[in-house]
Order: sequence, then structure tokens, then C-alpha cells
Amino acid sequence: MDEMKQPLSGTRERLMMTARIDPDAELVQSLRDAEPRAADQLVDAYGERIYRLAVQITGLREDAEEVAQDALWTAVRKIDMFKGDAAFGSWLYRITANAAYQKLRARKGRQHELPWEQLLPALDEAGRHFEPMDDWSPRVDEHALQGELREVLTTAIEGLPPDYRTAFVMHDMEGLSNPEITETLGISLPAVKSRVHRSRLFLRQHLADYMTRASEQSRS
Repeated sequence: MDEMKQPLSGTRERLMMTARIDPDAELVQSLRDAEPRAADQLVDAYGERIYRLAVQITGLREDAEEVAQDALWTAVRKIDMFKGDAAFGSWLYRITANAAYQKLRARKGRQHELPWEQLLPALDEAGRHFEPMDDWSPRVDEHALQGELREVLTTAIEGLPPDYRTAFVMHDMEGLSNPEITETLGISLPAVKSRVHRSRLFLRQHLADYMTRASEQSRS
């Protein structure tokens, strides 16, 4: 009797270990087995998060809906390409981010953009910002500025060039690691770090300019 239980115990232990490694193990197996409800389970688990990421990168709900649908469908069709080296959620995020990035680049390529150098604050030879900035951070706690600052920040993010915007959203807003972004965008690790760093500088400058104008208006 004990001998008959041993294989079951071993199987259960392996399943528990797999679940600890990736909480989506059962979902992944359902997709691999092409179970009828698997696609719906995928949408229930990740639909909103995938759509949110697509909106943050593309900036348009229509594009985000298309990106989210494509990403989810790609995950269903190409589930055998998921090797389990990383969490399933991270794999799906990379598919979504890449699709959104390509969508954004295609749209931005048809629009006039200012040269990126004109958008950046001045940097020294080491890549650090050296122009003085007012310390406006204490005023961020003022309730009257909360909504306005969010709008200003959203507008500033939308003004980033596609390459920088995608890296910034993936890193600072969605928490993906630099190596994951490197793999998704097909660029070097130093390039990822540079894009995230320069995006932060641009956004900080944009917010600082807004706070300076707000302070001047309050004094007048």
C-alpha cells in the first residue's frame, strides 16, 4: 500500500515545487493541453494587466486593445515556446511590450518628432545632469497639485520617443528587470540603462518646469 502511494506523493511534490516556481503552472499546462477553457482563463488572469501595459506604452486605447488581443493570442499559439526559464507572467509581459513597442514605433514614424537631444536636459561627460534644478518636491504633497501633476507626468511620458518611453514604462512602471527589457527590445544592457536614466531626467525636467511656473503664478 505504501509502495502504491509513493509515486503519487512524488508527483504531488513535483507539482507543488512547480507551483512555487511559477504560480501559473496549471494555467500553462492547460494552454499546452489546449483545454477548452484555457484561453478564457488566460484572459481572466492577465487581460487587464496586459491591456494596462499596452495603454502605458502606446498611449491609445484603440492600439492597446489590438496589442492586448494580439499578445494573448500569440501566447496561446506559441505556448510551446515558453520554456519556463522565467515566470510565465514575465514571458507574457515581454510579448506584450514588444508588440506595443512595434505599434508605437510604426505610429510615431509617421509623425513629426523633435530631435531627442532637444528634449533632454544638459548632461556632463559622465552622463550626469549638471544644470541646477529647484527643489519642488515638498510641494508635491499639496492636494491641489496632485491631479495636475499626474496629468503633466502622463503628457510628459507620451512625449518620450518610442524607444525611451517603452524602456521607461517597462522598468519604472511595470517593474521588469534590465535583462528582461534587453531581451524584449533586442538592445544592449547599457542601452536599456541609458534610456531609462535619460527618460527620468526628461520627466524630472518636465515636472520641474511645471512646478516653477506654478510657483510663479502663486506669487503673482
